[in-house]
Amino acid sequence: MQAQMFKVRVDALREEAHGIRSFSVSRLDGLPFDSYEPGAHIDVTGPTGITRQYSLCGDPSCRDSHVFAVKKEDESRGGSRSLHDEVRIGSELSIGAPRNLFRLEETASEHILIGAGIGITPLLSMAYRLVAIDAPFTLHYFARSETHAAFLPLLARAPFDRHVKLHFGVGREALSDELDALLRDANERAHVYTCGPAPFMDVVVASAQKRLPADAIHLERFKAEPHAQPETSLDTFDVKIASSGETVRVDATTSIVDALASIGIEVDTSCGEGVCGTCMVDVVSGEPEHRDHCLSKAERASNSVICCCVSRSRSPVLVLDL
Repeated sequence: MQAQMFKVRVDALREEAHGIRSFSVSRLDGLPFDSYEPGAHIDVTGPTGITRQYSLCGDPSCRDSHVFAVKKEDESRGGSRSLHDEVRIGSELSIGAPRNLFRLEETASEHILIGAGIGITPLLSMAYRLVAIDAPFTLHYFARSETHAAFLPLLARAPFDRHVKLHFGVGREALSDELDALLRDANERAHVYTCGPAPFMDVVVASAQKRLPADAIHLERFKAEPHAQPETSLDTFDVKIASSGETVRVDATTSIVDALASIGIEVDTSCGEGVCGTCMVDVVSGEPEHRDHCLSKAERASNSVICCCVSRSRSPVLVLDL
């Protein structure tokens, strides 16, 4: 079952960088959007009917429009390609309500935002909020070149210009040293937020962990990475419904989402890869085997929630708050 969607109109398009286009949309019913926290993403269904998740990159205080940006992927299966090639001003799209797994820690002493390529998008919404609350922050933006860096005119003017540092053409062999240098003087109560290609984020996390605790490092993934099956995996386990006591068997070839659907319990899903967090359900008892890419380390350690589209169970019975 997909989360509820609603219709929007494309009011503006802008080519932000090589292969990156931004979309400004408003509701067809003329109502304002609900407020959202910076770092949030939405489901977007394009002309082909394919739904993908894109970070909101506008000002969170603006409720008249949503702004998101899309990178045209070379191996697109129709999602990003159709949004670039088929959508025009006036086109209608379907989007979902914002969801957020990449939140600002507003009690931090300083905020260090580190993005690469299209990974600038959730960090830009964070920058809007941090400017509004006058919080200390620096936005480090890595890209191959100026032509590959999105939103440069916006970042180069007030109020962002004094917070932004650009890093162009930094090769893999130099990236770790550059990140170590920019994080060397980070306050011990600082928080780091990063978004971009997985190898880039891995280096950011490695550098940040030299200075800061794991719970002060936040990242947002755009897609799932290859995941090795843990040795603790159970081929078969039962899921019990806390409200009714009903139990359903989950075998090795069935997801928790599909098993629940077989007994008439629909759990909202979107990405199907454990990235977007739509299918998160609270865990009453049992030990989940987390295969997602969106829960924080604290959420994983607590075993209080599970992403039902990809995750499994280490215990014979998993009781869910349904």
